[in-house]
Amino acid sequence: MKTNVLAQLLTGRIADQLKAYFLRPRWPWVVAALASLASAATEPMLPALLQPLLDKGFERDGIPLWLVPVALILLFFVRGFSGFIAKVALAKVSNDGLMKLRGDMFQRMQTAEFAALARHSASDLSNTIVYEVQNGAQQLVYALLNLAKDSLTLIALLGYLLYLNWQLSLFVAVLFPTVVWLMRTFTRRMYRITRDTQDATDRLAYVIEENVLAHRVIRLHEAQAGQQERFGVLSKALRQLNMKSTTASAAMTPLTQMMAAMTLSAVITLALWQSSTSGETVGSFVAFVTCMLMLVAPLKSLSELANPITRGLAALERGFDLLEEMTPEPQGAHAGERARGEIRFDRVTVGFEEDRPPVLHDLALDIRAGEVVALVGPSGAGKTTLVNLLPRFVLPRAGSVLLDGRDVADWSVHALRRQIAMVSQDTVMLNLSVAENVALGRSVDRARVQECLDAANLGEHVRSLPDGMDTLLGHNASALSGGQRQRLAIARALYKDAPILVLDEATSALDTESERLVQQALRRLVAGRTTLVIAHRLSTIEHADRVVVMERGRIVEQGTHTELLARGGLYARLHQTGFEDAAPEGAIP
Repeated sequence: MKTNVLAQLLTGRIADQLKAYFLRPRWPWVVAALASLASAATEPMLPALLQPLLDKGFERDGIPLWLVPVALILLFFVRGFSGFIAKVALAKVSNDGLMKLRGDMFQRMQTAEFAALARHSASDLSNTIVYEVQNGAQQLVYALLNLAKDSLTLIALLGYLLYLNWQLSLFVAVLFPTVVWLMRTFTRRMYRITRDTQDATDRLAYVIEENVLAHRVIRLHEAQAGQQERFGVLSKALRQLNMKSTTASAAMTPLTQMMAAMTLSAVITLALWQSSTSGETVGSFVAFVTCMLMLVAPLKSLSELANPITRGLAALERGFDLLEEMTPEPQGAHAGERARGEIRFDRVTVGFEEDRPPVLHDLALDIRAGEVVALVGPSGAGKTTLVNLLPRFVLPRAGSVLLDGRDVADWSVHALRRQIAMVSQDTVMLNLSVAENVALGRSVDRARVQECLDAANLGEHVRSLPDGMDTLLGHNASALSGGQRQRLAIARALYKDAPILVLDEATSALDTESERLVQQALRRLVAGRTTLVIAHRLSTIEHADRVVVMERGRIVEQGTHTELLARGGLYARLHQTGFEDAAPEGAIP
């Protein structure tokens, strides 16, 4: 960590990123700077008006009666208008840069390697993209506005003090090195506390996320007390960090004000002595003291800027770190149209941890175009990992996967994934309409959507909804049953009309009658298409052209259903147990 956090605003990686998002266009900064300069220039005019008012305003032939009130009104109009312009200009800087940064972060998240996404929880990502960068941008930009305005105000007031009495002004100069030292000391401490607070906030949010997602399991096992204790420990740690932050921030203001009061006391004493010996006027004395008192406000403001600057800097740095960490998926150049569907797994090895056995080991499998292949095996056999190699959700450690004779690594990820439709047990729906969920990623053809819903045995139910296929589904289609969500996923696969289908027990959540109707639709769908079926029930595989039996990342048997039963091997044993031991081994690690 750098010893001077504020230096990061001017140099290094974060400076380049801040410039890229918040320095273009430059005209709002120019407008804000000019407006701040105009506002700062009005500050010494108030004590400047006091001097002639006190020296000549009460004399019979003194200054005109109307001059001072008119000057005051003009003075405050200029100050207020320039402050308004500066805030609006910097609001544009903050919001435009924030919109661009958020857009880049969301786009990077959508194209990032899956391993990078797995390192973050959903709450961590959403908190950083939505809240952290917003708070960071607003705090940092407005802190910089106050830094510029207060610095210019100090310069203007000091200039007027030098004009009035340069000897006394030397005492004022004592304030600056002390304030700078205070700001540097507290800034370093605030930065450390801010980063620790962000991490503690993420940990607390993750506990909440876990408890929302697993609320049924937690209540079933009566684990609320343990979760409450876990939440309390993390909440207490966050409270302690917040108290440290508040204490450090609050200490700066009284220290700065105390130094200002001591300096002011010394100046007033010297000014009274000067007035008694050199004949200084009352107006000059009051103007000088007023100007000195006006120095306290910008000094106090500058002393308090360490907190918003460090918080803003730390929050934006977190967003920039996320941008760098989310490295894009490897891209290929081949952009084929519709694939034939010929697939080859050429001695593929997949492992996620170096110190553990590979999930797939030296696996070789050829699948003909249009062939329906069922994958069966006990839990952890590697079935889901195998099919996830096709769309490059998982990358092989060794070997290659070929589609139509070309390595999938050479395919453009967009072209490759257009060739594949997938229906899994873990059905995910977006908070969009039924039609938009079916046509996900494509334009909505309402007639075709209805055909797909009917084919998936869901058309009648959708027609009964208040808005039909325009009904919003809510969070993960929570208003639908598990079987209805799975049939909606089948309708989505039908709509995509890809040459390759991956079915991860696509009918497991359906009742007997619905399963029969959907199986009919799936048989029509797989005609002429290459289909990989992760099978856990006999009804799913009895119509497959070939059954591939896997165990511990290897293929141990291949053949038709009848042939494998006759061999009396692993498939026959699984068949005898009704495939109960063949539960899915999970999604992408």
